[in-house]
Amino acid sequence: MTFSVLQLGWQSLNGSWFEHVLIHSCTVSPAALLANLLTPGIHAFASDDVLQSPHGGLDILNGCEGLEALFLLIAAFAVAPLSWRRRMQGVALGVPVVFVVNQARILTLFYAFRASPQLFDALHATVTPIAVIVLMCCYFYAWLAHASRHSVAENA
Repeated sequence: MTFSVLQLGWQSLNGSWFEHVLIHSCTVSPAALLANLLTPGIHAFASDDVLQSPHGGLDILNGCEGLEALFLLIAAFAVAPLSWRRRMQGVALGVPVVFVVNQARILTLFYAFRASPQLFDALHATVTPIAVIVLMCCYFYAWLAHASRHSVAENA
């Protein structure tokens, strides 16, 4: 239920200024900065919702910004057998984790598109979505293990 409410809320903002800010300023612009840091000769830049370079670009559409992974994480923490404090801490730390994982996914797709459209298709359609989910599950599991160790120590 939590995931559905968050996802429907996000989809209702399709085409809004908030969507533009989130995709351009919080997703595409940092990806361009990272691409230029990793490969200075690439001359990447953010052009609206496109991670662009002289040799091609990557459209970052609604759904590419990583919010679905964050919504899944929030939904998982909403039902986790943890105190509300530990849940909120897990979500708060999870936001930058999702951001970093999604930026890595975008950069992987950006470089793959430039190298091989076939590789891009496989990565975009199958590999990177699964990788993001697996990494979020690993983070969630690690947080549960960490929180349970600390709650046992606090109750001892």
